[in-house]
Amino acid sequence: MKHLSLFLFVSLLSTAILLGLSATAAAAMPQREHFENADVQYDWVTNSRGDKLRTFITRPRSATGKVPVVFFVGWLSCDSVDAAGETDGFGAFLRRIIEQSGFATLRMDKPGVGESQGTKCNQSDYQGELEGYRAAFDSMSKYDFMDTDRVFVIGLSNGGGVSPLVSRQHPVKGFIAACSWGRTWYEHMLELERRRLTAAGKSPSEVNQSVKVFSQFYDEFLIQGKTPGQIIAQHPGWKSYWYDSPDGQYGRPASFYQQLQALNLGELWQSVTAPVLVIHGSADSIMSRADSEAIAAIVNQVHPGHARYWEVENMAHDFTVGMKFDAEVVATVLSWMKEQMAR
Repeated sequence: MKHLSLFLFVSLLSTAILLGLSATAAAAMPQREHFENADVQYDWVTNSRGDKLRTFITRPRSATGKVPVVFFVGWLSCDSVDAAGETDGFGAFLRRIIEQSGFATLRMDKPGVGESQGTKCNQSDYQGELEGYRAAFDSMSKYDFMDTDRVFVIGLSNGGGVSPLVSRQHPVKGFIAACSWGRTWYEHMLELERRRLTAAGKSPSEVNQSVKVFSQFYDEFLIQGKTPGQIIAQHPGWKSYWYDSPDGQYGRPASFYQQLQALNLGELWQSVTAPVLVIHGSADSIMSRADSEAIAAIVNQVHPGHARYWEVENMAHDFTVGMKFDAEVVATVLSWMKEQMAR
């Protein structure tokens, strides 16, 4: 009986250990996406630094033969483009485009995000991210169900302003720049600071004085290539004005923004010959109307009528109106893409 009891004890202990290991392994496995109208495939691309970056590929279940493609260029923050759950308006937008478009789609997690390798996102610069997007764009050619002659590029937030860099000279059917920017990052930040200070209840005098400081601060930060910490060390009187990290801003390093500032978006967008849909929400507190209008103005100056600007009343930066996702955005984007397909 003693031997039997010992045997039972050891068996139960072994089972408990195995169950515990299984639970740990299950918990370590990332949540996977599921769509009603599309099948999802997980893959990898590699940038020149050797970072393996996670890609997400979807194919409509009703597809036969080659289908058009939507390539997504993501936002500035270190959030994953994984659409396993609708955690915000951008996630809701991704899922609905995948479910309702009837197109194949391709997304990529930037270095250090999700399962993507490389330097942590809060330390990685823009160049490595851009190289990853370019590798992901090029990878479309290996999927036999993707029609690479019918590709739409949807850029969200920061991704909208720089999306033509991703496709380079490859012809696309159209660009959608949503909640984005088309000026210098310096101009964008000065306007954002004025709006931020005003919304915080600062007096007109305080706002004016602060913007004077920020005009010099961002010149040293973005153009002269200093970190915020270095700037404050040289100008101690500005310490009270700075509200973020000494090494960067909004969770990205200083080099990320310096590389954005170095871009010439005027030159970039004036070279775009494809149709462009620019979307901006009137309640967007991050990207201003002027940020978005710049893209449409540049394209239409060189190619009159190629860009359409759409201002969505009361819509915030993440496609929400009154904290609720605005489904009209998806309907308009799908309608616009089908219109370009018919041309």
